[in-house]
Amino acid sequence: MDRVTKLASQRAVVIFSTSSCCMCHTVTRLFRELGVNPTVVELDQDPRGKEMDKALARLLGRNPAVPAVFIGGRLVGSTDRVMSLHLSGNLVPLLRNAGALWV
Repeated sequence: MDRVTKLASQRAVVIFSTSSCCMCHTVTRLFRELGVNPTVVELDQDPRGKEMDKALARLLGRNPAVPAVFIGGRLVGSTDRVMSLHLSGNLVPLLRNAGALWV
């Protein structure tokens, strides 16, 4: 859990992902198209990935735990929550407040 918290707080937007997850790619692409350069932590390529996956599953209350999106060091959630924020017009202000967007 400490590693997840540490990584999530180091950048404005952090996405915990696996390289084979299509929804992870979708969420990452959304952020990039909005002009955000998220840090993407590929759990299947990290030596401590399984440990982080278990911690994220506990945080989210579901498995699989990816994608898990943190904005401004705070857990936003998975694809459904990110898309809901985007469609309601609340994602961009959240990204601005976190310093991930300048305009």
